[in-house]
Amino acid sequence: MTQDRPLLGIALMLGFCVTIPVCDAIAKLLGDHIPVGQIVFARFAFQAALLLPLALLLGNSLRLPRHVLPYLLLRTLLQMGGVAAMFTAFRYLPLADAVAIAFVMPFIMLLLGKFVLGEEVGLRRLGACVVGFTGTLLVIQPSFAAVGLHALWPVLVALIFALFMLVTRKIAKHTEPVSLQAVSGLLATVLMLPLLWYGDVTNLAGLTLDMPPAHTWNLLIATGVMGTLAHLLMTWSLRYAPTSTLASMQYLEIPVAVFVGWWIFGDLPNALASLGILLTVAAGLYAVMREHKAARSLRRITPASDPV
Repeated sequence: MTQDRPLLGIALMLGFCVTIPVCDAIAKLLGDHIPVGQIVFARFAFQAALLLPLALLLGNSLRLPRHVLPYLLLRTLLQMGGVAAMFTAFRYLPLADAVAIAFVMPFIMLLLGKFVLGEEVGLRRLGACVVGFTGTLLVIQPSFAAVGLHALWPVLVALIFALFMLVTRKIAKHTEPVSLQAVSGLLATVLMLPLLWYGDVTNLAGLTLDMPPAHTWNLLIATGVMGTLAHLLMTWSLRYAPTSTLASMQYLEIPVAVFVGWWIFGDLPNALASLGILLTVAAGLYAVMREHKAARSLRRITPASDPV
């Protein structure tokens, strides 16, 4: 068991927010050459290959507590579904748009943290999430006429990963992050094999088996490495801070995604989207300052007080 350390949790989540858009951009580049199912398989296969030896080298046990195993299976299935849905969204939407639409997720996560896990959510923290969500709406500027129902893929991602983070939070204090991610990567790899076999036999779109072009192997490896690092950071952050604390911080992923989208794909936000980015950054910085103040005055807070 580990005591909450909100500032450390925030720092780790910031690392996640910087790393995951880079992984997303690589996956978007791969989407033009490789079926989504194979990208997802490579993502988790490299995660297992990287972390299983690391866990053993660190002397960590790969035998997780028995009560954690059902949550591990659920967490792995949610992660597989969320990654697959996001990689599919990148086939139809610009990187920044897909990430921005998916950012109804922290708002969903905050509400689930309050009503499902019973975590306390102060008015100021809730207000920061509302401001961040408003900024997200300005960035989204959805055009369902252009992409149709495919614009809903990131919404599905948001719901899946909100549940994923709540499950991770529930078991994070009872598991070592490297071991958890190693076993999860191995389990996902094993589960993907029959799915790919079935998809190839039935010629199911996105699950067919094709030999990746030679020039994509470096990108496949990079997807596995960056994705593994990002989710390790996220898992560690949830080990030290509740979901309601981290909800506002995740909005900072949006400006990073916009920058990466501009750098790699040449996509730039317009004036309205830029205003939305400023709001999300402001909400995230406000959350950091409030948590810093709360950490200093923690001993003076009573159980009935607003935690922020």
